[in-house]
Amino acid sequence: MTNDLELDDVGWASLDDGENIPALLRAMRSPDPTARQAAHTAYFHAVSHQGDLFDCTTVSLPFLFTLADDPTTPDRAEVVALLLALGRSAVERDDGGLRFGADGNIATAYADCAAIMRAHADAFVAYSSDPDPRVRREAMEGLGLFLDDPEQATDVLRDRLGAAQEAAEQFLVIETMATLALRLPAAEDTVAARLRALADDPTADTAIRFGSLVQQARCNPEVIGAETVTTAIDLLRRLTPAPSPEQPKGPGESACGSGSGTCPCAVAERAAKEQAEAVAQGTPPHIAAAFEDLAQHGRAHAATTALLHTFHEALGSRVPERTALLTEQLRSPHGGTRYDAIGMAGRLISSARGDHSALVLLVADRLSPEDAYTSAAAAACLGGLGTAAEPAREALASYVGTHRDAHGPDVWAAPQALLRRAHQEAVLALAHLGDPRALPCVLVGLDSGVDAWRAVQVAGGIGEGAAQLVPRLARYLTGVDFSQEWPVTNPHALASALGRLGHPGAVPALVHALTESVRHEQWRTAVSAMEALTALGSSAAAALGVLRPLADAEELSVRTAATAALWALEGDAADLVPRLIELLDTYMATDAADVLGRIGPSAAPALPRLRDITARRREWVRVHAAAALWDVGGENEAAVVVDALLAAWEENDCTATFVLTCLDRMGSAAAPALPRIHDELSRPHNNSFRSASTDRELRRLCQALLSRLS
Repeated sequence: MTNDLELDDVGWASLDDGENIPALLRAMRSPDPTARQAAHTAYFHAVSHQGDLFDCTTVSLPFLFTLADDPTTPDRAEVVALLLALGRSAVERDDGGLRFGADGNIATAYADCAAIMRAHADAFVAYSSDPDPRVRREAMEGLGLFLDDPEQATDVLRDRLGAAQEAAEQFLVIETMATLALRLPAAEDTVAARLRALADDPTADTAIRFGSLVQQARCNPEVIGAETVTTAIDLLRRLTPAPSPEQPKGPGESACGSGSGTCPCAVAERAAKEQAEAVAQGTPPHIAAAFEDLAQHGRAHAATTALLHTFHEALGSRVPERTALLTEQLRSPHGGTRYDAIGMAGRLISSARGDHSALVLLVADRLSPEDAYTSAAAAACLGGLGTAAEPAREALASYVGTHRDAHGPDVWAAPQALLRRAHQEAVLALAHLGDPRALPCVLVGLDSGVDAWRAVQVAGGIGEGAAQLVPRLARYLTGVDFSQEWPVTNPHALASALGRLGHPGAVPALVHALTESVRHEQWRTAVSAMEALTALGSSAAAALGVLRPLADAEELSVRTAATAALWALEGDAADLVPRLIELLDTYMATDAADVLGRIGPSAAPALPRLRDITARRREWVRVHAAAALWDVGGENEAAVVVDALLAAWEENDCTATFVLTCLDRMGSAAAPALPRIHDELSRPHNNSFRSASTDRELRRLCQALLSRLS
């Protein structure tokens, strides 16, 4: 580095996590690309954590600017990206208020870092005109974040837009104009006029018009009119590249047509291989798959994707307009545009209430045996929608059947990673709908051992296949190494599937799992096994000898689960109710209340304690206690129960489904809840914490209650 002496003069050891920073800054100039990449990552984690910045961040920024300013620095774009990420965190969190560090002293890192970024604003002006397009792209947003002179910023951005040749860079310049206007009120009118003029200019480049239209909507959603989406769709059509000539493809190969080692298909294949290697080294397969999905998250396949995300955010609750836009995206001749529309469609279907059958079918149209990469995304989207994917049932079954016809009955275990993943995702989506046509493929997964954990996930929902599924699931469960806290085969998922299938043939395996998990003090696994035995009820009587001692276990979760299982298997209320009343004063109160509710009127000794809980505890405990109060006390408790349920629903909307399930049991006694039910049904959007299936069930319960009470 050009200022090594200054670098060594800093007392890095006195700064938290600062002792390694000099070596990391020097490693950013290493001739080894792997060493540079490692240095960039390690530096970022040393100077920031989930947006938090530290004193070492402030001290190291000038040295990072020195690296970025030097044209001989390798990977300058990555260095500029580091500066931008740190600067963005600083200006977003520097609200002028006092902040305190972990030591109780006033923390000034955000303000100090933001001041450094603004002092170096001219550096971002220079980076934004760098000959290297990667440096320009990484620097552009900084013009909107760090320049405080609106006239200078708008002039620079006008010049950069004129120099930009590619659509991606044009979009970025226009987005930065909008960022500037949203940050600096003095720039609002100038930027708004500029965006409006560009969007309306028929002689302007199509990319510039489209970007300007979207950013205009972002800055001022009130200007969105009936013609806005129509104009956007027309511009998107003009902007969308014509499809490339069809290339011959091998089995399971995607139709992305890139042929490049960096194309999405090649990246996905490499990720699948890395996942397999991780599993071979002992990583549980579901954990390895989660990291693979995380790597895929946020990847864009078309230059317009980020803009379309922005446009959907600006459109907000305008569901018909967003549906029209998504229809265009999903029917686009450009494969990348279609691919990226799948996730956007899934989010709209999940968040906005209404009939989305047409969108679901359009997503299902992306299931193509010729394009495994896109098919996997479409099937995963449909699987995530749960029962809301019902319109796609036949398309999913057809896709699965076509795969089996073309590639044989064992396609679940096909060697081609993309083909295998697409097929499995479609099978999972079909199984989520409870469709027995998923059964043969799930059996292949269990018999072959290839991605068997995925088959286990959905096996419990295919009740018609219980006779075939239970022996296979039981074999997996008895083969678990219960001495491990995180065994490769997930015993919780296996026990849950066996419990859902409700077949008495599962009892020996569940008793074995319970005995072994207790022996190795794996309490979570023990609880899962007991929950499955509870679901099996009296047919699991052979487990009573193992269960009875556990009702006195020191571990509260085990004691509670054993008590619940004993009620389901032999129903001795006199023995169990006192135990459950005692558990109401522990962190297992919700589970204990649920069991008391299942016991019903025979649990009357618990009524005083349940009434007390409905008035005093946190909302989730209160709703479970209130539901038990109704199930045990009946009509005499109706007023207290309804008041407690509605108060908890008001405090925490996530309790809604549980509250409505209880109100549904109450019949006419739930009449005082009618205004709140009407209010819920009038809301156009789903709570962001609910899945599409959960919201669908919530609305079904609301409608059922209205019909009964009206």
